[in-house]
Amino acid sequence: MEHAYFFESGIASVVVRSPEGQHTDIGIIGRDGMCPTSAILDTDVDPFSIFMQMQGVACRVPILALRAVLESDREAQGLFGRYAQALAVQHAYTALSNAVHHIDERLARWILMCHDRADGAEISLTHEFLSVMLAVRRPSVTTALHLLEGKKLIYSERGVVIVRDRAALEAFAQDAYGECEKEYERLIGPFDRPAD
Repeated sequence: MEHAYFFESGIASVVVRSPEGQHTDIGIIGRDGMCPTSAILDTDVDPFSIFMQMQGVACRVPILALRAVLESDREAQGLFGRYAQALAVQHAYTALSNAVHHIDERLARWILMCHDRADGAEISLTHEFLSVMLAVRRPSVTTALHLLEGKKLIYSERGVVIVRDRAALEAFAQDAYGECEKEYERLIGPFDRPAD
């Protein structure tokens, strides 16, 4: 690792892979964060893969320069430590959601999380990406998208999801969405979503 990336726009997926090649998305990063977190935790290897899912802009900082700032600035060290905690909470709630929530609620959660980090109501999400995020087969994604469309929560077309009724989508997601967002706000501050 030579550089850390601080996102101004776009969405990156944090993916974990098994030795046999199984993989799932355990979190996303947008304008709320940076990667790899191993750069701020002073480790040499990041066990996760990072993939850009929605194109965007990021600032690239040499890891040695970032670590020099962290060594000399206690306030920056605290902020980055809180960010690492917030991302760990997101990973934990993703695992919990994958274990206990129905696919429809999990899909609503991921759409809301992407919507938090996207400009406007339109989100570029392919069925393939959604199947990795939800750890399900693509036909299951199609069925869940149709259900959310039928409730007029979203509109979905090839490679694009448009949020139609965010408040109703949050209500549909129930407790699958919101806890890691509250923790981010507690640790770092309000997560200001751009207006649609």
